[in-house]
Amino acid sequence: MKAGGNAIQPPGWPDDLLGPVCSLPEYTRLWVAFSGGLDSALLLQVAAACHPDVTALHVNHQLQPNHEQTEQFCRDECARLGVQLVVERVDVALANTGAGGLEGAARSARYQAFKNRLGDNDLILMAHHGDDQAETVLFRLLRGTGVHGLAGMPGTRPLGRGWLFRPWLEVSRERLEQMARASGMAWVEDPSNTSLAFDRNYLRHSVLPGLKSRWPGLLKRMARTARACGESEWLNQRLAELQWRSCADAGRLKLEPFQGLSGAEQTNLMRWWIHRQGWRVPALSDWDKALQSMLNAGEDRVPEIRGEGFSLRRYRAHLYLVPNLGVPDSTADLVPGRILQWGPWRLQLVPKLSAANPKITPPPIRVSTRQGGERLRLAAAEPSRALKTWLQEQGVPPWERALLPLVYRHGQGISELIAVGDLWCSEQYSGSAPAAGWRLIVERDCD
Repeated sequence: MKAGGNAIQPPGWPDDLLGPVCSLPEYTRLWVAFSGGLDSALLLQVAAACHPDVTALHVNHQLQPNHEQTEQFCRDECARLGVQLVVERVDVALANTGAGGLEGAARSARYQAFKNRLGDNDLILMAHHGDDQAETVLFRLLRGTGVHGLAGMPGTRPLGRGWLFRPWLEVSRERLEQMARASGMAWVEDPSNTSLAFDRNYLRHSVLPGLKSRWPGLLKRMARTARACGESEWLNQRLAELQWRSCADAGRLKLEPFQGLSGAEQTNLMRWWIHRQGWRVPALSDWDKALQSMLNAGEDRVPEIRGEGFSLRRYRAHLYLVPNLGVPDSTADLVPGRILQWGPWRLQLVPKLSAANPKITPPPIRVSTRQGGERLRLAAAEPSRALKTWLQEQGVPPWERALLPLVYRHGQGISELIAVGDLWCSEQYSGSAPAAGWRLIVERDCD
């Protein structure tokens, strides 16, 4: 979509504010994250001045005493500008705040609301500025981080089905306030922004002013540092992608080539792998000793390192990233025509109809987890075998054995094991012409 005019055309917006907002990448729908504060209120006015059909998105965290008044201000301001407003109310107080505290929980809820709203190739603008970038870099430096953290906030990144775009990262907060006051525009102050109990507020009010006074070019210097770290992080990602190709094996890491990497390369590849799977990357420096212990453990051991929502595990000659999954209900009936989700597996029973047999009565099929002592018969002419031994021979990791869906056919007082996850299925229920008249489909979600 091309930039265009709007009925609201405030005079005097300078090029350093207007240019980055007017020169946006192609999009399907343009959103502006609108908190009601100075930065986002100014961004909304500038965006409405050079783009048609802007939609404001206000996330009400319901945390501040004045949240109702702030929401109403956003409604009134959007009505004045002729801009559509969407309000998302989130309940952060009941969320699990975790290590990031209430600030982190509110931020996660806000970005999740953005993701839920963005359609294909939609673009959402956020009013982060140069001071926010310097604050982010400094905060991450004090917390302890590598080049990934010191790269600060990216100017653009994927978000849900769309994109997040920060057009004012090169503009100072002082400049935005100067233009907001000169235009006579209104905004709402967030009472929490002055509380020094929050680390970011402490940096904003007690640290950065002194640093900027001592080093007037601080924001530009930190922006250059962030860009340089961003370039280094990009190179790290490219290196990890190349090394993944030589170490990966069906979603796992082969132990031998991984051990051949340097410690820094192992850490970089591990960080990339965890992020690729969608989990929060831990401070991998804390994992260094544990990782080396895992790599040096005896072949008969199954060591584990826990992360947030996942574990890193070793089994035989591979490393695995394993999501924290609960064991499904002990039993479930497989109903023809319906897909049964069983952890990462999907099971379905499909009839194999023919002119001679246009209607087939479905057999009673039940799915369960291992209880111990199970046996399977791989072919009619073969003797039965202990399932435990067979799974070991197949190299199935111990943590997966408890989750595997075991599929049984019931009838005439007998219970026959006809499938073990996606590893094996009886010839009676597989192939293009299953003898039972029903084909059992068991698929596993891709890693």
